[in-house]
Amino acid sequence: MRMILVHADHDKANEARLQTALDIARRQRAHVTLLIATPFQQFVAVDPFGGSYLLREAMAKSQAEDAALEAALSVRLETEDVPWDVVVADGDIVGSLAAAATFADLAVVSLPGKPGSRAIGPELLAGDLALATSVPVLALPRDCERLDLDAPAMVAWNGSPEAANALRAAVPLLRGREVVLVSVGKDDGTLPAGDALTYLSRHDIHAEARIVDRGGVTVEEALEKAADAMGAGLIVMGAFGKSRLRETLFGGVTQYLVTAGRIPLLLAH
Repeated sequence: MRMILVHADHDKANEARLQTALDIARRQRAHVTLLIATPFQQFVAVDPFGGSYLLREAMAKSQAEDAALEAALSVRLETEDVPWDVVVADGDIVGSLAAAATFADLAVVSLPGKPGSRAIGPELLAGDLALATSVPVLALPRDCERLDLDAPAMVAWNGSPEAANALRAAVPLLRGREVVLVSVGKDDGTLPAGDALTYLSRHDIHAEARIVDRGGVTVEEALEKAADAMGAGLIVMGAFGKSRLRETLFGGVTQYLVTAGRIPLLLAH
């Protein structure tokens, strides 16, 4: 894991993303790229007669703000012991991040937070980005100060190829932690948890597998309860679904955790 991409913006959650990326970069000897993306299309207005025109004043203001953010981040990073660069894009946020992630090993974004939190950017940024790129996406809750790289990690395991992909992608972040594969009820996939444990052991990660009862709650609530019980600082899970439609591409568990999750989430598709 030598290339880390970070979504950079004017939101207060930006510092947590930056701190997390720097912490990971130090351990992995990685390069950090900060991407500031402001969609040009938002400054094109359409009149009632079908014509379009450019909101030049608003665009100039936004460009000035992005330039100021780029300068502030550059000053901020000059004192860090991690190689870095800052990139500015004028495409939509998900598309710009997906394009920049082509040669990245990890993308760091924020979860949307509770309604009314005034988060900047698409509500399903983490989920949309996980579907748009093969790069694992690390999504941080908005009240998270940074990712705890030593806290236990929970892998949401259902025996699916997506869960296996997420587990493989998470290996650099699982080393040195307590790791538990948690299944809610019987695996509904074809890949045994034992095989996943063997794979992790080849990477010197000695994990265990647990099956928890669903009880009277949803699968996602059971997973979150299990993560809380073990003090998990990270949940690893696959992004999956049965439809090509964006609205239904995520399983209910993934949908819940990328919108209302309280624990840092590593997603891979």
